[in-house]
Amino acid sequence: MTTPDFHDQALGARAAAISVATATRATKDAALHAMADALLANELSILVANQEDVERARAAGTSEAIIDRLSLDSSRLAAMAEGLRDLARLADPVGEVTRGWQLPNGVHIDQVRVPLGVVGIIYEARPNVTADAAGICLKSGNACLLRGSSSAVSSNRAIVQALKAGLDKVGVDARAVNLIEGGHEITDVMMAARGLVDVLIPRGGASLIEAVVRGSQVPVLETGTGNCHLYVDSSADQDMACSIMLNAKVQRPSVCNALETLVVNADIAGAFLPTAVDVLVKAGVTVHGDDRAKAIDSRIVDVVDEEWDSEFLSLDIRVAIVDNLDKAIDFIRAHSSGHSETIITNDAAHQKRFIAEVDAAAVLVNASSRFVDGGQFGFGAEIGISTQKLHARGPMALPEMTTTKYVITGDGQIR
Repeated sequence: MTTPDFHDQALGARAAAISVATATRATKDAALHAMADALLANELSILVANQEDVERARAAGTSEAIIDRLSLDSSRLAAMAEGLRDLARLADPVGEVTRGWQLPNGVHIDQVRVPLGVVGIIYEARPNVTADAAGICLKSGNACLLRGSSSAVSSNRAIVQALKAGLDKVGVDARAVNLIEGGHEITDVMMAARGLVDVLIPRGGASLIEAVVRGSQVPVLETGTGNCHLYVDSSADQDMACSIMLNAKVQRPSVCNALETLVVNADIAGAFLPTAVDVLVKAGVTVHGDDRAKAIDSRIVDVVDEEWDSEFLSLDIRVAIVDNLDKAIDFIRAHSSGHSETIITNDAAHQKRFIAEVDAAAVLVNASSRFVDGGQFGFGAEIGISTQKLHARGPMALPEMTTTKYVITGDGQIR
């Protein structure tokens, strides 16, 4: 199979971006439904292609966490299609007036949402991102250049072929969705394509994100890794804490909003920790911990210093014992990746302090970090979860894929 030339694809995307930027909501929504229909109509070819990727990954000794991210089945494909339909049900962000006012001289000023243009997305392993990203970009009036990893190339080819067929069916320029193939050098080409690509979004592991942030000449919307903590306060409902902990760790351990570190107040550690370890061990989780945690429960194994700052993305968890809320906040500040941080508490003052003092894209109170997700937030889908502090922070969906411009209207005023 001949790989299309990147320059030609980017030029085609720029041409398509002009038409989708001005497309009506009805046109874009029809395209999203057609894309969803095409995914389901091509289920067999997509799943066969995905199996090729999975078998290749297993043969290469890829970890089960990555294979889980890579794998598709009928239910996951149906969820991808439903994500596109969910986007069609959401309001169109393009043209929304975010604020407006009138000057004393009668000149009226509006700040209006407009598409970014051509969005390049560089991501690893997960073929569901291909459909999510294409749908979000289309609904927000953008064209996209999708650079998936080589591990998912067969899946991504089949998915993009289906998405383009859906666009063709309703008369939308199929160059709005593009799969970028090639070796590592093509990522460098995308990062240097200032003027062809308006913004790049890296989504994946820390090394990928760091490489794009440091090396790109194109503006970057930065997603982040998820070293997520759960602090069990002295006033916590311990049954609730166990339930939330188990869900956050076990429900899908390979994703960025999964729990990685349990932080327990020393006042309740003796009573809570053995029960928590029971629950975790029964679920197949290996519990790593500091000396204070190991002294409470002999099933807890050593944790090495560098592990406190990393994601397991597996059925492993770390435990730290702290003396009070101050120490918990200090510990989380020292090790957080700024993704999602949780407190389990019945103390309103502690809740208020945790929310105010913990610096993360999402702070949760008495709820699982698995809710930090664009679909769960009601966004339909997400491009990724941003841990930076620019205009996009947390799950990035339709509004985050727009910028704004000022529209100034007068009736002859001069300065």
